[in-house]
Amino acid sequence: MAAGPAYSEEKGGSSSLGEPEYGHDPASGGIFSSDYKRHDDLKEMLDSNKDSLKLEAMKRIVAMIARGKNASDLFPAVVKNVACKNIEVKKLVYVYLVRYAEEQQDLALLSISTFQRGLKDPNQLIRASALRVLSSIRVPIIVPIMMLAIKEAASDMSPYVRKTAAHAIPKLYSLDSDQKDQLIEVIEKLLADKTTLVAGSVVMAFEEVCPERIDLIHKNYRKLCNLLIDVEEWGQVVIINMLTRYARTQFLSPNQNESLLEESAEKAFYGSDEEDAKDAKAEAASLAKRKPYVMDPDHRLLLRNTKPLLQSRNAAVVMAVAQLYFHLAPKAEVGVIAKALVRLLRSHSEVQYVVLQNVATMSIKRRGMFEPYLKSFYIRSTDPTQIKILKLEVLTNLANETNISTILREFQTYIRSMDKDFVAATIQAIGRCATNIGKVRDTCLNGLVQLLSNRDELVVAESVVVIKKLLQMQPAQHSEIIKHMAKLTDNIQVPMARASILWLIGEYCEHVPKIAPDVLRKMAKSFTNEEDIVKLQVINLAAKLYLTNSKQSKLLTQYVLNLAKYDQNYDIRDRARFIRQLIVPTEKSGALNKYAKKLFLAQKPAPILESSFKDRDHFQLGSLSHLLNAKAVGYQELPDWPDEAPDPSVRNVEVPEWTKCTSREKRKEKVEKPFYSDSEGESGPTESADSEPESVSEESESSSSEGTSSSGSEEEEEGSGDQSEDKEEEEKRKKKKEKEAPRKASLESAGSPSEEEEEEGVKKGKKKKQQQVRKGRGETSSEEASASESSSSDSESGSEVQESPAEVEAKQRKAPASTKPSPRANAVGPKEISLLDLDDFTPPPPQPVPTSSIVSTSLVTDLEGLTLTDTSLAPALLSPAFGSVRTYELLHRMTGEGLSVEYCFSRRPFPHDPHMVAVQIQISNNTDAEVKSLRISEPKPLSGMRIQEFPEIESLAPGDTASLVMGIDFCDSTQAANFQLCTHTRHFYVSIQPPVGELMAPVFMSENEFKKEQGKLTGMSEITEKLTLPEKCRSDHAIVQQVTSAANVGRVPCGADNEYRFAAKTVTSGSLVLITLERREGAAAQLTVNSEKMVIGTMLVKDIVQALVQ
Repeated sequence: MAAGPAYSEEKGGSSSLGEPEYGHDPASGGIFSSDYKRHDDLKEMLDSNKDSLKLEAMKRIVAMIARGKNASDLFPAVVKNVACKNIEVKKLVYVYLVRYAEEQQDLALLSISTFQRGLKDPNQLIRASALRVLSSIRVPIIVPIMMLAIKEAASDMSPYVRKTAAHAIPKLYSLDSDQKDQLIEVIEKLLADKTTLVAGSVVMAFEEVCPERIDLIHKNYRKLCNLLIDVEEWGQVVIINMLTRYARTQFLSPNQNESLLEESAEKAFYGSDEEDAKDAKAEAASLAKRKPYVMDPDHRLLLRNTKPLLQSRNAAVVMAVAQLYFHLAPKAEVGVIAKALVRLLRSHSEVQYVVLQNVATMSIKRRGMFEPYLKSFYIRSTDPTQIKILKLEVLTNLANETNISTILREFQTYIRSMDKDFVAATIQAIGRCATNIGKVRDTCLNGLVQLLSNRDELVVAESVVVIKKLLQMQPAQHSEIIKHMAKLTDNIQVPMARASILWLIGEYCEHVPKIAPDVLRKMAKSFTNEEDIVKLQVINLAAKLYLTNSKQSKLLTQYVLNLAKYDQNYDIRDRARFIRQLIVPTEKSGALNKYAKKLFLAQKPAPILESSFKDRDHFQLGSLSHLLNAKAVGYQELPDWPDEAPDPSVRNVEVPEWTKCTSREKRKEKVEKPFYSDSEGESGPTESADSEPESVSEESESSSSEGTSSSGSEEEEEGSGDQSEDKEEEEKRKKKKEKEAPRKASLESAGSPSEEEEEEGVKKGKKKKQQQVRKGRGETSSEEASASESSSSDSESGSEVQESPAEVEAKQRKAPASTKPSPRANAVGPKEISLLDLDDFTPPPPQPVPTSSIVSTSLVTDLEGLTLTDTSLAPALLSPAFGSVRTYELLHRMTGEGLSVEYCFSRRPFPHDPHMVAVQIQISNNTDAEVKSLRISEPKPLSGMRIQEFPEIESLAPGDTASLVMGIDFCDSTQAANFQLCTHTRHFYVSIQPPVGELMAPVFMSENEFKKEQGKLTGMSEITEKLTLPEKCRSDHAIVQQVTSAANVGRVPCGADNEYRFAAKTVTSGSLVLITLERREGAAAQLTVNSEKMVIGTMLVKDIVQALVQ
């Protein structure tokens, strides 16, 4: 490129010594340049060994780009630094490459391996930048690499990288639309992401790639509604627009009954009393046929969660919520948006313009909404013309009999403005007010006539045009005005105004029989100098006068027609020939001659002055198409409301197959849930027997109250997480009743409260209902909702293929044990067994539980009995075959003032949530006093992490030790989970940090399955490390022991003697982790880890190598 900084060199090259030489600054551009070495100093800096020089050069280059200068010839020098170790330089290099990768495709392709390495960088910003550059190289040949990179990034631990993956999807789609199916899979996976950072970007990708796949939104609808408030602003706009279209296809119109009432009201207003009496019965019948409208809870959820965004600082978000309410909300609720939109009128003129366009459309249909804010639409002298005209439009739409006098006073002031376009628009607005409101028509007409004497010709001309339209409504009463206007033909030169006067005189020539021929005489004189529009009206006037007053005007008409016959404009020549044949009878003229008078002097309907925004509401408000009043490229029509509501159960989030127990097992879990909730911890073990039926009645009451009153105020107040559970609970309740009899018998034999008592609890507990529903739901439903959400996101990650039904059994066998610490377990145990009803499940006899004050002492023995190595349980999850479990210190007895706490990772599934890592806690009381009320308080996990607390220990005697299990969802990261360990007197801040090997659970698979899965996880998902095995770690036993001690993995059978294979899946997302250790000659070995989670893979390689080498 030759375009460089020459012109600035001319300007700055001759500057004095004291001033900086701008001309020699490589970042300053120009138009022409003969200097081909202008960037040499930057190239030298980029080639130097010093990071500081490279960083300075990159800053100057990025500054050049920001100022619009061309820096493409530096591409080779910059791209070399993509492998630079300095993070700051690397970031700027990627910024440059994103800008120029598309232009310099060949050079960018040479560095593609570096970008691929960048995708594995430990720094999330570098990984994201590498993906951004890769997706900016628009060459079809690298589509497979881009596809692989996007899939990899979609599973990245960093939400920022996942967001970048979502941004890359539309780029890849525009490059190769054949990849649509694979991209939809990635979109589906990212839609299940629970982080707010990703939500907006993936919905944008969804809108670009597959907006018609509305089924992908069903499962994520409630989550998107709940996340909306925390998503970044532009993401909110995209999500709101998408949810508007979604809601129009999935819910019924909230105004369907109101529209019927409105129609009947209109008929009643215009019809006579007799008609009313006749129609009354028919209307009543049609209303009766309509079902009473009950708003879908999901529809209400959307309206409730978007309403707070009306206070957003971003005008686009406010506008998006306003259009959502306008298109989706009941008419009674739409009014809330008016105040927010009026607030936006204090913003920049560009924002005002868009907002006023939308207000103008809304004010036609919902006039009452903006009437309280009438004064906000008054025009300021500083407003730009476009804003003034739009405000006039709104004021005219809002005009009614009560406020018209105020509005007309405003208009009177506006007419004196210096802005001619604005004055013309004001006169038209006065005309529209006169048309719409009959009682002010005469006032407006008189005002407009007064304007005819205005000095400004444009004002007069516009007044004439408007008066012409008004006179058509009642011409007989206004012959004086027509005479007055006839006199203006000498002065007014504006063609449209002259044409309007001539049309009026011609149309009502019978009202002014003396003046009309004289006007024609004057116009015939100046005919040749008139504009075309005026000439056409002169011919019309001549024809009408010839038909009504041929005595006076016969010669004049012939003269005008002869002049027109030879006019330069063919329209005028044609009109003259046509009229001559029509009005002057000859032998050749046909039958039409008889009807000439009827044709020319027919009654013409008065023009209806309408708003230009009248039909714009068929475009979605806030869209570009609405602004332009024309369909823009990419615009999607707003769907019509369905006649019948589609099935709402599609939005219920199902638990994935591998966590789904039988329906009876699910009910059992719901019954025992309150045992682990905070409320039970407070009530203590003594109340546990009583709280059992309450928890059942809580569940049934909450589901029934939700099922019956979907639009009640109570339901509106409650958290939106509950709603996803309601319909499921309703179905389960029905199933429960069907199986009532056998269950009742088993409950009675176990000595627990019977079903009848539970039902009585439902009937009697109505007074307690609200407290129980709120309390019970707050603690159980939210957990269930979050659990089901997380599980739904994981079910799509593809690794669940390895799950077998036996794993479900393992979890079922595990679940009863977790209830044993409570005295209530006596009742719960047998009940669970009778509910499970599994063919191959033989229930163990219920063990007597000591009624010790330490609730959890029996838990250790229970857990010991729960090893999952039994062959009858299909080895889906295995305990480590070798290696003792390592113990970590949580609280030293010095720090804990005599209380010491240790923890270990038991490597067993956590019974309440398969996505949590089970952590075994051992608490020892080394003091002389009793420690009371041991519990976890205020867990403060990082975003996404969850902590399931252990039940509170009432008291711990001196010298005693308690062992408990708590669950932590680490979200597949090694970041620490922080919480407070509290006693009745003290609070200790503690944290648990997991080794990477404890974030996974073993998976059993055959050798063929292992190879098949390994084949899918190649390329960027494969990490290899060479190592030398020490002498004591060369036997099979030693190698397997060291690997399983470093990571919770299961061994996979292997045909080769020199190879060891292990498999596991991450606990949270279920991503496969495959480990292969291949022994070479001598002590050499190679370790390979295949996993979607690159960060976990890298850390795991380090840990295993360390374990083997030590």
